[in-house]
Amino acid sequence: MSTNSHETIFPCPFSKAYGIPAQQAWLLLKVFLGYRLILAWLFIALFYNYADSSLFGTYDSRLFIYSSWSYLVLSIISGICIFWRLTAYATQAQWLILTDILILTLIMHASGGVNSGMGALLAVSIAAGGLLIGGRCAMFFAALASLAVLAEQVFADYMHSFNSNSYANAGMLGASFFTIALLSYILAKRSEQILQLADQQKKTITKLEDLNKYIIQHLQSGIIIVNKQSDIQMANESALRLANLSALPAKLGDIPGDLAKAFHTWLLDPEQSLARLQLPNQAEIHSRFMPLPTAHEFFYMIIIEDIALYHQQVQQSKLASLGRLTASIAHEIRNPLGAISHAGQLLSENPLLSGQDRRLTEIIQTHSVRVNHIIEDILQLSRRSDSRREKIRLKPWLDNYLKNFSHEYAVDSDAFMLSLPGDALCALIDPGHLRQIMDNLCRNALKYGKPEAGKIILRSFVNQQAPCIEIIDNGAISREHQNHLFEPFFTTSSSGTGLGLYISKELAELNQAKLSYYLSNEKRSCFRLRLLNAEQTLIDI
Repeated sequence: MSTNSHETIFPCPFSKAYGIPAQQAWLLLKVFLGYRLILAWLFIALFYNYADSSLFGTYDSRLFIYSSWSYLVLSIISGICIFWRLTAYATQAQWLILTDILILTLIMHASGGVNSGMGALLAVSIAAGGLLIGGRCAMFFAALASLAVLAEQVFADYMHSFNSNSYANAGMLGASFFTIALLSYILAKRSEQILQLADQQKKTITKLEDLNKYIIQHLQSGIIIVNKQSDIQMANESALRLANLSALPAKLGDIPGDLAKAFHTWLLDPEQSLARLQLPNQAEIHSRFMPLPTAHEFFYMIIIEDIALYHQQVQQSKLASLGRLTASIAHEIRNPLGAISHAGQLLSENPLLSGQDRRLTEIIQTHSVRVNHIIEDILQLSRRSDSRREKIRLKPWLDNYLKNFSHEYAVDSDAFMLSLPGDALCALIDPGHLRQIMDNLCRNALKYGKPEAGKIILRSFVNQQAPCIEIIDNGAISREHQNHLFEPFFTTSSSGTGLGLYISKELAELNQAKLSYYLSNEKRSCFRLRLLNAEQTLIDI
């Protein structure tokens, strides 16, 4: 028989599904077996020690000692079967109660019948039957014990074994058996209900624990639990990702940045519960501290959040405001600009113009086109719809994108080199927004990245469980210009609008992605787009 603690036993064939956990049932059976062994030894020891007295076996000493030794031997055999699980639980429990009724009835007869008081031991067996096997089985055993006592009294009366008949005592003893059986039945039913309720609550608590653990691990905010000595007790995946860690450190001070310093500052001054920190990986986080008292120990909870999440919310509001502004620009600037451009074009067609005047009309046309491009870029921001993110497999998507880009812009595909892992790398982003970002970055690489000096590398990889796309070219941007790369209208070109990188960064933040720039070890320009992992999407809060 299985020893799984969650197994349920249905031992009694006379009862409807009354069950108790297997481990607890076998333990109760062992306790009852111990009681039998002690009782058998007591019968034997007291009989031999007080052989001359009239305590035990007063009517038939031979029957008493044979019954006592049989009781002991059967108990030892049952012990072997129980400890090695040689028989089923139900069979063993029923065997113990039935042999109790038989042998104790014989011992009672050998000691003087019902008047000896030995019949009270049968009450213990009836109660044990109700607890070990089931409440309704206790009623069956009570009836069986009552019949055994009555049969013993009838036999004694027929054989004239004793001086007086004790039918009244036998009847009272039988009534007590049924009373005990009834109480055992009620107790067993109540125990069953308590066990069922406890099992249900255990399952509910287990589900809640699993749910809480899942929610905590998949929150977009990082959660770190520490004690007063700054020992980290727990941290979720987002905390490790935001802190750029691959494994959970033992101490808060092992996390790069000033998080431990801010925590100790808060301990000294609880009013300063908010801190804005810069991590070595150039990520900016917002941290909050709060006490977390428990019944046994006092802990502290640190919540860290990526400020980029707040930027996304601000971005929605900013785009809405910009939309209203650009609508006004379209009417107030574009119409006069169109008139100026048309007038310059008509003027340039005048055959009487001198060469110097014709050069002036070309300047008018060139700068009219440039201003119109600026307006188009700004209008592109205002017309942008909300992000509709989809699961994208980066390898086939980038391979197909490069083919379309080369065809659309008449670019030799040999100017690019793809470095892509297997198909398993997936990102969560709006495909249209990703295409706009890639268009801006690839056009900039062709225009400023010196493709004649070497191929432009387009690669994807995983960094801190997040899929990334990098565009690496042969250009180099000075440190002074790097600080202004993603500002609107910043450009080092006389023909550029300065909005391409700004629009790309805004689109990235709209999709909870991050666009950054750095110089590689080979002093090559690298734009990195860090995307959401489609296989580990997080819960927005």
